[in-house]
Amino acid sequence: MEIRMEVNKIPKYSKLSKSERVLICKWRDKGYSNKKIARLLGRSCSTIGREISRNKFKGFVYEPLHAQALFEKRKLLAWGAKKSLKNKDIYSYVLGKLREGWSPETISGRLRERDHKGEPDWQICSETIYHFIYSKKNKDKKLWHYLRRKQVRRRLKGGRKVTRVRIPDRVSIHLRPAVVNERAEVGHWEGDSVVGKYKKSGLHTEYERVTSMVRFERLLAITADETIKAQIKIFEKLPEDLRKSDTLDNGLEMVKHHTLTEKLNMTTYFADPYSSWQRGGNENGNMWIRYYFPKGTDFSTISDQELKDVEEELNNRPRKRLEYRTPLEVFNKYLKGCTSN
Repeated sequence: MEIRMEVNKIPKYSKLSKSERVLICKWRDKGYSNKKIARLLGRSCSTIGREISRNKFKGFVYEPLHAQALFEKRKLLAWGAKKSLKNKDIYSYVLGKLREGWSPETISGRLRERDHKGEPDWQICSETIYHFIYSKKNKDKKLWHYLRRKQVRRRLKGGRKVTRVRIPDRVSIHLRPAVVNERAEVGHWEGDSVVGKYKKSGLHTEYERVTSMVRFERLLAITADETIKAQIKIFEKLPEDLRKSDTLDNGLEMVKHHTLTEKLNMTTYFADPYSSWQRGGNENGNMWIRYYFPKGTDFSTISDQELKDVEEELNNRPRKRLEYRTPLEVFNKYLKGCTSN
């Protein structure tokens, strides 16, 4: 005999209950469609579909106890997130890390995975931090100024175009070995230039694909000679196992890339024109550098110590893809392995 819930007894916008989840499982086992289950429970079909897809065990089986446990966990985290910034300790932590240039996602992940792992009272989601930054109550504090893009409002921004140039001995990124593409070994870098005021000075930047390590050197001019000098300065002191290849942008300043092969035995590859996403790590690192040195910066006025401090700060910032370890922690682990062999 079918059980039918009384629609008028279900409060508007109420969450699914444990007993409803048991019935969903029971009726699914009988082969009932989502539409029929929704009708029997007095729910919308989309509610049933969302519940099943969101709470499947290992992505395959809908099991009511597992579904209820996931619901309770999300509820606890949401409650903690809403309450968290009212906690003076968490408020100070979040504000302090924002001032250091950490993103909301990094702050949230570091709390969850490292600094206060397993402590529900310290859990806070990145969206809560964004709401805190952009809330009307904090409008006068201009907290958005601490974000990488310094956006007054949250919005997407497009990238810039690159110029097509002819580069001798250019090897396409499509010929790059799978071991590089899959980040299966350390020592493969991505390189580009950050251009300063009037294109008269800048930085050459490099990003290691496995460890997220960022290195950069000053360019007195945006030329091939200055760029190859900066690249050699970055790589020459590294063990060979930590400098195997470099994937570069198509700028005119990269035309002497063959010198890396001749002097350091590094293979060079080039991304497709207008495809900065193929060097995503390097592009992301450059955006962080722009956080400290916005467009229009005259790098001739920036001291070597300032550059060194920024590089050190970037490499000591936890990263989500490194399970919230820092690039320096991970890179030094590989470096020790190379020097001990």
